[in-house]
Amino acid sequence: MAEQQPEKTTAPAADAADSQPTAVTNTDTPKETTETAEPQPEDKTETTTAQPAVETTATETTAAETTTAETPAEANKAPAEVQQPPQAEEEKPVAEQPEQPAYLAKNPALAQFFERLPAIISSSGHAEMWGVALKDSNDAPTVNVLIKFLRANEGNVKLAEEQLTKALKWRKEMNPSALAESTSYNATKFGGLGYLTVYKEANGAETVVTWNIYGGVKDINTTFGDMDEFVKWRVALMELAVKELKMAEATSVINYDGEDPYQMIQVHDYLNVSFLRLNPAIKAATKKTIEVFTTAYPELLREKFFVNVPAIMGWMFAAMKVFLSKNTTRKFHPISNGANLAREFPSLKDQFPKVYGGSAPALQEGARTVNLVQDEPAPAALEQSKEQAKEDKDEAAQEESKAESAPEQPKADPVVTAKEAPAADTK
Repeated sequence: MAEQQPEKTTAPAADAADSQPTAVTNTDTPKETTETAEPQPEDKTETTTAQPAVETTATETTAAETTTAETPAEANKAPAEVQQPPQAEEEKPVAEQPEQPAYLAKNPALAQFFERLPAIISSSGHAEMWGVALKDSNDAPTVNVLIKFLRANEGNVKLAEEQLTKALKWRKEMNPSALAESTSYNATKFGGLGYLTVYKEANGAETVVTWNIYGGVKDINTTFGDMDEFVKWRVALMELAVKELKMAEATSVINYDGEDPYQMIQVHDYLNVSFLRLNPAIKAATKKTIEVFTTAYPELLREKFFVNVPAIMGWMFAAMKVFLSKNTTRKFHPISNGANLAREFPSLKDQFPKVYGGSAPALQEGARTVNLVQDEPAPAALEQSKEQAKEDKDEAAQEESKAESAPEQPKADPVVTAKEAPAADTK
């Protein structure tokens, strides 16, 4: 009876060990029990030893259960943390930004130039260039303006920024649009010296041409004596041409490295001109005009033709090379005979004036020009002229009275004749 009890005690222990997840650990226990089965004390010790194995297994099971129980709770918390991570909130605005236009993506310098545009406008206090209200990189006319300034500086953003700032300040101060639209110029000084024509191609494209007829200068000091007045007149003519380019109506961006449709032709006619090299007033006015146009009108020139050029004009071309870039001077074409000019434009040849090899009337008959007014005599000169006329009339009346009162005197006729001679010379 006493020997059977240890067997019953050992069996449940083995069963309990088999029923636990850690079956490998409990499998070793029966082997130890079999080896020491005869002495009872050893059996009790084995039984006691087996019990902790069961307890350890139970403890491991409890820990596993606890871990298993905690896992769903942690799993429930994890999705909440994933759903609203701090980084996701910061990345949302970047993802929502619109894509950069292709012309900016291809030209980082242009993109950088646009980043500086607000500061440029603020610094200059003016936001209009050639009739274009400067806006942002989504506005085609604005993009075209900035491309021209960037081109003129060979892609150097800093230099382009400096030039655009100067040009905007100049336009604010000078108000060139008003010079072209509402200002009148002395016909004696500038009449017949500048014209504007617009020729149309068969496909509807337009070619804008400005003409400067320096051979029409009547008096050097009168035309060039006041340098500031001359520059204003020249700017007014230029603004008329810029307006015809219609840059504010652009709907597409020009190719930075391609053809630019917003450019004009300039023609300078020096027929019968032989004084330019020697006169300091003309040289000063020419230099000032080049400086202004280089700053305020970059990349608006397609080609420039100097026709009927005398040999002594070499100094002018040398001066232009100093102030203008190589890209600009490449556009200059001297032509000794003005009648060959129309050959340069085969599709427009018939629209050029006859004197330049075309079939159209002279510029004076069909071309546009700035507002001109005829000279008015100064008030003092006009008053003096009236007084002189009155004196002459009174003196003539007195002589006539004397002649009537003394008809026998034959000397009256020579007196009247002498008075009439200066009047004839004056005419």
